[in-house]
Amino acid sequence: MPKHIESNHILNRLPKHLKQFIKPQNYDLYSAIDQAVWRYVMRKNVDFLSTVAHKSYVDGLKKTGISIDYIPNMYGMNRILKDIGWAAVAVDGFIPPNTFMEFQAYNVLVIASDIRQLEHIEYTPAPDIIHEGAGHAPIIANPEYAEYLRRFGEIGCKAISSAKDYELYEAVRHLSIIKEAPNTKEEDIAFAEKKVEELQQNMGSASEMALIRNLHWWTVEYGLIGTIDNPEIYGAGLLSSIGESARCLMDDVKKLPYTIDAAYQDFDITKPQPQLYVTPDFAHLSLVLEEFANTMALRKGGLSGINKLIESEALGSVELSTGLQISGTFKEVIEYEGNPIYIQTTGKTALAYREKELVGHGTNTHPKGFGSPIGKLKGINLAIEDMSPRDLSAYNIYEEKQVTLEFEGGIKVSGEIITGKRNLQGKIILISFKNCTVSHNETILFKPQWGVYDMAVGKEIVSAFAGPADLNSFDLMTHKISSQTIHVEKSDERLELETLYQQIRDYREGKNRTISRTKVSEQLIEKHPNDWLLSVELYELAYKGNEKMLCDNILKHLEIVKQNRPEVGKLIDDGLAIINSKVRV
Repeated sequence: MPKHIESNHILNRLPKHLKQFIKPQNYDLYSAIDQAVWRYVMRKNVDFLSTVAHKSYVDGLKKTGISIDYIPNMYGMNRILKDIGWAAVAVDGFIPPNTFMEFQAYNVLVIASDIRQLEHIEYTPAPDIIHEGAGHAPIIANPEYAEYLRRFGEIGCKAISSAKDYELYEAVRHLSIIKEAPNTKEEDIAFAEKKVEELQQNMGSASEMALIRNLHWWTVEYGLIGTIDNPEIYGAGLLSSIGESARCLMDDVKKLPYTIDAAYQDFDITKPQPQLYVTPDFAHLSLVLEEFANTMALRKGGLSGINKLIESEALGSVELSTGLQISGTFKEVIEYEGNPIYIQTTGKTALAYREKELVGHGTNTHPKGFGSPIGKLKGINLAIEDMSPRDLSAYNIYEEKQVTLEFEGGIKVSGEIITGKRNLQGKIILISFKNCTVSHNETILFKPQWGVYDMAVGKEIVSAFAGPADLNSFDLMTHKISSQTIHVEKSDERLELETLYQQIRDYREGKNRTISRTKVSEQLIEKHPNDWLLSVELYELAYKGNEKMLCDNILKHLEIVKQNRPEVGKLIDDGLAIINSKVRV
């Protein structure tokens, strides 16, 4: 794990390959402007969401220790989250979907520690601490929802991706970074948007990961709960967007009952959502998730499962009916009457049983791939795995015996048996041969001079899933980020503005009551006439202090800002409304 990260018993359970994505939060890098952005969004959200969000949201803010006035510190969050069995870590923006879900499976909330610019205060396509900390964290205080999130991660990280999925992930990550970065050229954004759009339109058949990612989007990110006519908000994308949280409840956003059909509804992260799905309760989310899991290769296995792994061109695993698991990059399958009868990996391969690597059958033993027949012997109803010691002896499947095993579909294995391995139930799961030839009709699949041939035993593939069976079998510390969040050097003008924000923050918190707010307001109007948020904060202090003249001067200035920058008019009005209505936030 990177330095300067405080661990706990939940984070200690994370496998090494997940820890490579964690980065320090570097709390001191948040500026006073960043803190003001957090405070504005949270005050506005809590004021509005307290009436339209699921009750778990406001309750969860208290339980998870999320403050309205301060960006959450990861250390403080973890001290509170551990009481509900969760933890949080900081990462750099979007991480691969499988990885994101695997963190969830370990009860770890992934939080993008950067915060949106003031210019993007209503919505940012990049994940940020407002979205993650103020959106995801409060809802996990609800036990039913927290279990759904964990289970989603457990199932989702096993979903098989297509080769194009990762390319799309990289393109979306790049787009989110440059759209949030200051001073990005419009033509660069347009080019990146076009690339994402082209990829989305040429993905081919949707992979399992694409489908389950849709379910994640329409529930965890943009979910509504209750009835179609009177839904409440629980999705983090809605809870953290002061624009979409209001818009989503309008009649022009279509509301649909949440079913497995949501898996086939794509989404566009760059645009408001034209439809949303409403679940009657959190328990219903888990029912749909299990329904979807029943369609996955994880539970169906078979020919379709192995074909999905081949198409993914990535590390994956199959589990045979004996419990033997084969992990590697699958490149070929021979089929017969709709069933796989021979599978072949390429490159490093490992064998495992119940997620634990078989001794002597790691990637050092199988560095160039692994191939094995699947199915029953020809003309024999009894599968090898179901044979008793007497049956095995009758068919010459015995140590030091020369044998030819002919499988249904034409696979032949001829050689001298060295030994076999059994599972805990006593079933044979692996047979090793020397001087062995493996063939399919006229095609030679394995030659004697290649060494020992290890034949997996299993009449069928019962499961196929992404990733290795035993995480320790492969070097998974290989993630390389193609694009990193952009942090530009601050101009003198920006640093000067941050100083003014800090002075007002210090005054409000009682750290320095000698600061002249009138002078700060004058400097702001003179040198930073387009800034609006600090004027709203100044107005709040003047309003509370019943300083009518300062209030009037600030309001006059804000009217000028609204005329010059009509796009921030509603933000100003909403900020003033919270102050003037004396809402206790």
